[in-house]
Amino acid sequence: MITRPQAKALDAADPLAGFRDLFVISEPDLLYLDGNSLGRLPKATVARVREAVDDDWGRGLVRSWQAGWMQRPREVGDRLAPLIGAGPGEVLLADQTSLNLFKLATAALDAAAPRSTIVSDAGNFPSDLYVLAGVAERAGGSLVTVDGPESFSAALDPSVGLLSASHVNFKSGKLADMAGLTGRAHDAGAMVLWDLSHSVGAVPIDVNGAGVDLAIGCTYKYLNGGPGAPAFLYVARHLQDQLTQPIHGWWGQQDMFGFDLGYQPAAGIDRFAVGTMPMLSLIAAESGIEISAEAGIGVIREKGMALTALMVDLFDELPGDLGFSLASPRDAEDRGSHISLSHPDGYRITQALIERGVIPDFRAPDIVRLGAAPLYTRYVDVWDAFDRLRQIMESGEHLAFTEQRSGVT
Repeated sequence: MITRPQAKALDAADPLAGFRDLFVISEPDLLYLDGNSLGRLPKATVARVREAVDDDWGRGLVRSWQAGWMQRPREVGDRLAPLIGAGPGEVLLADQTSLNLFKLATAALDAAAPRSTIVSDAGNFPSDLYVLAGVAERAGGSLVTVDGPESFSAALDPSVGLLSASHVNFKSGKLADMAGLTGRAHDAGAMVLWDLSHSVGAVPIDVNGAGVDLAIGCTYKYLNGGPGAPAFLYVARHLQDQLTQPIHGWWGQQDMFGFDLGYQPAAGIDRFAVGTMPMLSLIAAESGIEISAEAGIGVIREKGMALTALMVDLFDELPGDLGFSLASPRDAEDRGSHISLSHPDGYRITQALIERGVIPDFRAPDIVRLGAAPLYTRYVDVWDAFDRLRQIMESGEHLAFTEQRSGVT
């Protein structure tokens, strides 16, 4: 039986304990286990955005573009690059995840013509599947989905131009074999595009080492970039001047202030930009990236595995008749930094937890998802959350909540 004092002892020995103080924690008693959705607000972000508003916008006005704003998407991309194993000039902060997916998937299929099939996982994030299906249809092909990444190899026939998958499954938390799957796709003549949204900032990633062609991801979750934070894209250096970006925007133009009527793509990663960058949101994303880089992804990963291992141990201590099943891999090496519990009353349980001061999130049809954000989640938070979960189930208080889903969970 794991005790609360044991959890507190783990916190006392935690090498990342001091990083919690870098975040705004306005409700100390709130157990925030929604770490792979909206991350907490870094304190440095408040000052940085205020400075951008008061000084850059308020005083500098349009002069601030020349004084540094124009270079910011590449500069912040270079700061993020080591977190995914990329080099300088291979990462750009721009647009949103779905738009970046469209841009890179379209560029990949254009380069792979006449191959026009995209292969993905039926458990991939639905928004990714929507975009990929549209891209394949545009190219005169189709999206083929398989039942799990382990089935990719059988689907990689000569019609496939692109394999696209999530590094960490958004429901189960299962971690995919990036290097192995990338190699198999390349052997079949297909390019590979990874969605890193549920792994960046939580799991070590080595896109260069794995030979990855393309990747996208968000700064909204473990990187704590804020609501509506800009996403990022990665393009391997050797592909940057070969691929054709499908959206010819002025920020991707070779001479953006020349105002030529004909479009000439910029060199390198810059060609994958489109329109004017959301500068305040981009500036807000910097602090979280810098905090993760300072902490070190290796230490972050070790704590993430330890936190989710504690979740699994506490799940095992729940009475079996409560009706839960574990919907995530048991081996910490095989998962990202969240645990999913399946229960027929998952939505009502999620609402009851929120009422009790525990913020998880719900994923249809029956998943209670518990995220462990190692920079600020404590072991005692996990212990207290499972203690409240047990109380909820034993009292039946979740039954007072509606089964009808509404709003954000």
